Amino acid sequence: MTTTGTPVEHLDVLIVGAGISGIGAGRYLKTSHPAKSFAILEARGASGGTWDLFRYPGIRSDSDLHTFGYEFKPWRDEESIASAPRILDYLRETITENDLEPHMRFHHKVVGAEWSSAQARWLVDVENPETGACHQLSARWVFSAGGYYRYDEGFTPHFEGRERFFGPIIHPQHWPEDLDHSGKKVLVIGSGATAVTLVPAMADTASHVTMLQRTPTYIMPVPKKDAVANIAGRLFGPERGYAIARRKNILQQRLIWSFCQRFPKTARKLIRYVNSKALPEGYPVDTHFNPPYDPWDQRLCAVPDGDLFKAIRRGQASVVTDRIETFTERGVKLESGAELEADVIITATGLNVQPFGGVPLVVDGEPVRLPDTIAYKGMMLSGVPNLAFAIGYTNSSWTLKIGLLCEHFCRLLTHMDAYGLDICRPVPSDPAMPKRPFLDFGAGYIQRSVDQLPKQGDRMPWLTSLSYHSDVKLLRSNSVTDPELRFSRAEARAEVTR
Repeated sequence: MTTTGTPVEHLDVLIVGAGISGIGAGRYLKTSHPAKSFAILEARGASGGTWDLFRYPGIRSDSDLHTFGYEFKPWRDEESIASAPRILDYLRETITENDLEPHMRFHHKVVGAEWSSAQARWLVDVENPETGACHQLSARWVFSAGGYYRYDEGFTPHFEGRERFFGPIIHPQHWPEDLDHSGKKVLVIGSGATAVTLVPAMADTASHVTMLQRTPTYIMPVPKKDAVANIAGRLFGPERGYAIARRKNILQQRLIWSFCQRFPKTARKLIRYVNSKALPEGYPVDTHFNPPYDPWDQRLCAVPDGDLFKAIRRGQASVVTDRIETFTERGVKLESGAELEADVIITATGLNVQPFGGVPLVVDGEPVRLPDTIAYKGMMLSGVPNLAFAIGYTNSSWTLKIGLLCEHFCRLLTHMDAYGLDICRPVPSDPAMPKRPFLDFGAGYIQRSVDQLPKQGDRMPWLTSLSYHSDVKLLRSNSVTDPELRFSRAEARAEVTR
């Protein structure tokens, strides 16, 4: 972007993204550093991120809101597996309660960021996606809170003969408001969280919904209402009751994940047993609900109150495990030779990963190649100064980690203010340290983009933790200083070790 010559507004912190991570970051920053100037930039015209973007039927959380919600704001609804509108209300209440509206700037898309060590600040290029107007902001810190997938398009693989199908083909990320599927045959391609949400949500009004999957997924029924959490709330009040439910669910999530990792064969048998009890007698469980990988090698899908299984039992929905040979005028032809007829086809085939919103980063004139960087404490990049980012857990509730990262970020700012420091840059002391992908996860949307992502190391603080309890120690209890984190002042550029 060419500098316009107009004065550039300078801020202490620039938060990119007004979803659950960016809203949380704004609240923590305002609470811990009320004197600092900051803005929350959002490319779209509304807050809420994922929960405002996605509009497909039945969209909901796949984690309980006692852990997916913020630690500082109790979830008061009786349903712990909540719909998107309820989550959106919760997020916007958080904005109002913490007076974050004045800090939010919509239709502000970050398209580039360049760091100057001489000035100890980022110069950020911003574009209005609606008008094309451009301007620049500068900031001491950039906090990237946009998650890791593209908001403008989802992933759809090539389907032979797609153009032949006479009806609508829809990706859930771009759901049309005027779609009427009542009385129609709906084919949902996919078997992940979106697919298992869509099928029961559409089954009551469609003539039939078929979920076509190439590979089965582990699916488990979970209660929509958390009885223990609701009782705790009534007995101890919303604040204490929420804290109790949150601790209980954090422990429960960790125990389930650890059990699956340690005893995968037993976990597989238990999941199969639960599935077989929820499905009609004689149902081919091993054909449609027996993945070729171990539990939690990919994220396990939760279905509230077993709604997917209930739709199958009622005959409103069915599952087909096969591969698509080609689309036809009336549906899809499978490699087995069978043909599935459909009036509407939904391609619930996943997301496109795009770290840092696809924003090109430049440090002192040198472009940053993300695959050449290593994640420090899961929140900064090696060699990149004054840039923090928020990526949550893949094996637990996303927001559990976001809260800890925001706390640590605020403590880091406090330390730098106390010692008059301007620059903070992670630098590994062992350049030969073994590395692996930052998101070391078997999901297809991660594997398709693994070469675009930063790396992680094989030791702390370069090893990305998947344990909330470990991160509580690392990010909340331990000092923010570290031999692998270099601090300096802008004037002298002399490194100080404090």
